[in-house]
Amino acid sequence: MNDKDLEIYNLIRNENSAAFYRQKRGLIEVSGKEAVQFLNGLITNDIASLEDGAQMSAAFPNVQGRLVALVRVLKTGEKFLFETEEATREKVFQNLFRFTFAGDFFVEDLSGKYDYFSVQSSKFKVQSSDTIVFDSKSGTDFFVSNESADEFLSELKTRDAIEISDALYEVLRIENGVPLYGVDMDETTVVLETGIDEAVSFTKGCYIGQEIIARIHFRGHVAKQLTGLIFENENANVNPGDEIKSLEDKNAGKITSVAFSPKLEKTIALAFVRYDFLAENTELKIGDLTAKVKNLPF
Repeated sequence: MNDKDLEIYNLIRNENSAAFYRQKRGLIEVSGKEAVQFLNGLITNDIASLEDGAQMSAAFPNVQGRLVALVRVLKTGEKFLFETEEATREKVFQNLFRFTFAGDFFVEDLSGKYDYFSVQSSKFKVQSSDTIVFDSKSGTDFFVSNESADEFLSELKTRDAIEISDALYEVLRIENGVPLYGVDMDETTVVLETGIDEAVSFTKGCYIGQEIIARIHFRGHVAKQLTGLIFENENANVNPGDEIKSLEDKNAGKITSVAFSPKLEKTIALAFVRYDFLAENTELKIGDLTAKVKNLPF
């Protein structure tokens, strides 16, 4: 992160300025009289409980309870809008589309019709019929129709919003404890290992992978879980994939993402840590370095 990124970071953290980041994201619309029935058999959360205008987190698991995709779902009238990473867009679409032949269930990939802006400020509001809004941990996310994207961008700049670089976004992502598919999680990750408990309902009916997910939950805990690490050395030289060990030299997990946090003035990381070492402030080793477990977000 360079000096300009650090200046923008400080403005955001002190809430003196709004900032935005543009990226590709998936947006998929589901409708039909049997939408709730089909969706509740595919995702981990209870879509039937979602009220109009509300959103929820959910996951698409496979039959082994492992993660196909994390999504946010927004209900608008009788339709459901699924928002997901670009890396999982096609998988979500195909997971849904295969059921369009089975009943009153319609799926449309809207991703190419919208531009995505993640605004790092909860104060920036836009009311427009061609703008779809999702709340996030760091502010508000907007899907803006292609035709209105330039106007939306001009409005951001009129309000002195600053564009975030890829490097700065990565720091903010890690500080906020937001996992990235293909980096911090993939199809080898059991859904509950992400630590995003609000994405799973344990009271609704059956869905793909439910038996394994429920068994882990009612057993009491996962074998490992995504969590944070704070290194004692502010310039710790660690990398994704590095092995984590306990002070007794037992295998304790693996690092997935690393950044320097200006807020903490420390190197931080996202990591999968084994259950026995998950308690906050547990001291662990990565090579010659030491770090303490930190519950997310940082």
